[in-house]
Amino acid sequence: MKQPMAKGTDEICRRFGNDRTRMMDIVLEVQARFGCVSHEAMEQIARAVNTHPVEVESVVTFYSFLSVKPQGQVVIRLCSDIVDWMKGYEDVADAMSKELGVTMGETTPDGAITLTRTPCIGMSDQAPAALVNDVVVTHLTPERGRQLIRDLRRHLDPPQLVTMVGDGNNAHPLVRSMVRNNIRMRGPVHFAGFEPGSALRKTLALAPEAVIREIKESRLRGRGGAGFPAGLKWELARNAPGRKRYILCNADEGEPGTFKDRVLLTERADMVLEGMTIAGYAVGSDSGIIYLRGEYRYLQPFLESAIEERRRQGLLGTDILGKKGFPFDIRIQLGAGAYVCGEETALISSCEGLRGDPRNRPPFPPQQGYLGCPTIVNNVETFCCASRILLEGASWFAAMGSPRTSGTKVLSISGDCRKPGVYEVPFGITAQELIEMTEAENAGSMLIGGPSRQMIGSERFGGRICYDDLATGGAIMIFNRARNKLEIAEHYLDFFIEESCGHCTPCRVGLILLKRAVHKVVAGAGEPSDLTDMRDLSNFIIRTSRCGLGQAAPNPVLGALENFGDLYAGLVAERKPGLLPEFDLSQAVVDAELRAGRQSKYV
Repeated sequence: MKQPMAKGTDEICRRFGNDRTRMMDIVLEVQARFGCVSHEAMEQIARAVNTHPVEVESVVTFYSFLSVKPQGQVVIRLCSDIVDWMKGYEDVADAMSKELGVTMGETTPDGAITLTRTPCIGMSDQAPAALVNDVVVTHLTPERGRQLIRDLRRHLDPPQLVTMVGDGNNAHPLVRSMVRNNIRMRGPVHFAGFEPGSALRKTLALAPEAVIREIKESRLRGRGGAGFPAGLKWELARNAPGRKRYILCNADEGEPGTFKDRVLLTERADMVLEGMTIAGYAVGSDSGIIYLRGEYRYLQPFLESAIEERRRQGLLGTDILGKKGFPFDIRIQLGAGAYVCGEETALISSCEGLRGDPRNRPPFPPQQGYLGCPTIVNNVETFCCASRILLEGASWFAAMGSPRTSGTKVLSISGDCRKPGVYEVPFGITAQELIEMTEAENAGSMLIGGPSRQMIGSERFGGRICYDDLATGGAIMIFNRARNKLEIAEHYLDFFIEESCGHCTPCRVGLILLKRAVHKVVAGAGEPSDLTDMRDLSNFIIRTSRCGLGQAAPNPVLGALENFGDLYAGLVAERKPGLLPEFDLSQAVVDAELRAGRQSKYV
């Protein structure tokens, strides 16, 4: 077995030019072929790409989809996001675990199947869901979970699990997925008709500076959540010193509850690719990279085909559409299960073949990004907007939306509602209107922008979706009045603790301390001072964390305390001096009782 692995690893490294910056491609390929990236393989990779084995190991151990130890021939990653939990995750997990005879995180004795859990996989509108290798399985129930295991035991071939395909390009031969788009509302920017090359032809009739001016006049703000003006970012990159520039598309929508980019990639791939090409022309770049989250690997062959078709049509490559001196091409960089790579500097690190560690700023990516060059990082939706703006004009786009936030927003809405899915709406729409659109009954709270943003109560349902009021990168989750808001916050703290890169102490340690405080209150052992401590600790983590993950992670807790303060004040009570309400004496003496062989007389 050693020789085939050695030969295969060397072959994989050569295929990627023994290039250290293609480390992610190399280790993903080794993982796919051999079921793990062993220490032996790491040493071979290090020799081939001229780096140290510890550098390879740091990459392999950082990403959740990579493993040093052998995994099963089939790996089932059951999504444990809050919406999946609400829809029956625990029952499905229990049924599958019993059917396999293993606990979560284990592999069957024959080495055939590994069962593990994973955070949001971009399927909150059709939960509970799972990834079976790269095959998406949706709308799981305990019985469907058991049947899935029986089928896999018989053939160990995940594609055979797809017996019915979804709508649109989900039925494309290169996708063939049971995923459904669930497009509930089609707007004029993203879901109107689009002819490949139409926006690019208009772009090439303008000077690059005029293209940037058009984006600036449209008042387009980045759709990833921060809302930074896209035209200004492009202008900064164009004016930054350097002979080489890059365009990076952030298709790593790992924010729990977000799935709108999945739909845009499936149904509007040409708009995304065209928007990247427009950006390349505007800033003077000849190279683009789509950073595709590992959970969407099932879309990679389809997207590769779309890229190749655009090359055949003269929309990518050299002298695009006959424009002398304008080359631009795009490749796909696959991620491997790391939420933090949605942060632009962490994404750049991953594209360079490194751990997805965020970087200190400044310098900012438009000044110094991928491989030290000026770099534009925008998300899928932003590039779609750019295509439509160059096609229809800045004034057309700017006429839509709210006074200070132009255009439309594509929202991913899930949770306690009858019509979860994707909605393209004008900026300025109210939260209450969304509740009515999705037929959410007895709504008690909404998480606007996913767990990294804010949770609001019914008194704020009149608020408007825009960057000046209720800002969101796209995720909206609706919870009915029966849901415990602080329990939801605790669930998301678990997510952030797991996804933290661990670089800085406020995030690495502070989130664990915050989780303990929240759990204490949820368990009914809290004191009034705990609520104050939670606020103080949350604000400290936000102020001192190195990157956006730590700065956003306490938001669900702060939102719950701010908008539902009376509810949590009723959960805490003053204690007698000297007593620790969170200390469980009976639990503390269990180990001693087992060693002594008798029960404590004090308990």
